[in-house]
Amino acid sequence: MKRAPSHCLALFLTPVLTLFFTLAFAMSGAAAETLTDDKVRAFISTLEDAESLEADFEELNQDMPGSESRSEMPDFSSIFSDSVERMRGHEAYDRMSGIVKDHGFNSMEEWGTTGDQVFQAWMAIEMEEQHPEMAREMAGAMDQINNNPNLSEAQKEQMRSMMGGATAAMESANQAPEADKQAVRPHRDALRSVTESGDGM
Repeated sequence: MKRAPSHCLALFLTPVLTLFFTLAFAMSGAAAETLTDDKVRAFISTLEDAESLEADFEELNQDMPGSESRSEMPDFSSIFSDSVERMRGHEAYDRMSGIVKDHGFNSMEEWGTTGDQVFQAWMAIEMEEQHPEMAREMAGAMDQINNNPNLSEAQKEQMRSMMGGATAAMESANQAPEADKQAVRPHRDALRSVTESGDGM
């Protein structure tokens, strides 16, 4: 089984995002150009090819202050665009830029915007299919946080904040354009595969 590009994804997908994928929450934010099947395929291919940059991304992760201790909820409407900005000025930026251009993107900025759209549409699809069950799970998780005697009040507040961000993301699921969802829908298995946590993540 092919190992997912773990160090690349460690840059783009924070530990909190792993929880986000597990619960299949939707991302918020306005879309740019309508996604096409070819554009979605090209984006997925860049993540697959980025496996060759593992060493660069590992170094970049170490250079980012507080990257291992970050606990705040990231902005899911611009998760890839923000990652592009964090990479700027690092050797990994130029190498990743070569990969995205090989797959037809004009710039890292265009690639980041496309990534934001792809994941917004993907999470919106998951939300539409799982919303009733997810809402119950969210409510149950919040009860567990509030009633857990082993958590300090500070820990509870931190977890409530994270849950609040996830709830807001759920409520924004309907912002993903229908055309984007149609373009992403056939590629959900590929997206799940490329975002699996690999060894060393």
